[in-house]
Amino acid sequence: MSFVKGIHHVCLKCSSEKEYEEVIHFYRDVLGLSVARTWAEGIMFEMGAGLIEVFNNAGSPLSQGTIRHFALATDDVEACVKAVRDAGYEVFIEPKDIEIQSSPVFPARIAFCKGPLGEEIEFFQEK
Repeated sequence: MSFVKGIHHVCLKCSSEKEYEEVIHFYRDVLGLSVARTWAEGIMFEMGAGLIEVFNNAGSPLSQGTIRHFALATDDVEACVKAVRDAGYEVFIEPKDIEIQSSPVFPARIAFCKGPLGEEIEFFQEK
C-alpha cells in the first residue's frame, strides 16, 4: 500500500523581485494557471491535481540547483508550446509522440520548455 497519492506541489524559489514577477507572468499569463492563494512571501498556482508554489525570498540562487523537470498534464501540447514560444521562452524539445516502453506500453505526446528560472517543464499529453 502506498502512502503517496500524487504530486501535491512543486516549489520554486526566486532570488529577486524581478524573477518573482516573471515567474508569476509565465505561470499565470502565459500558461493560464489560476492563482490558488497568495501570502507575503509567495503564491500558489492551481494545476488540477497539484500546485506550483513560488517563494519570493531565496535571497540568492539556491545551491541545490533546480528541479530536473516537472510534467504538466495537458490535452494540447501544441497550444502550450505556442503560448510559451509567443511569450519569448525557449522550447528545447519540440512536440513529438513517444511510447514509454513499460508494461503496458504508454503512448504520449510531449514537448519541453524552460521556465523563467531555468526550470525544465514537460508538457505531457496521454494518448
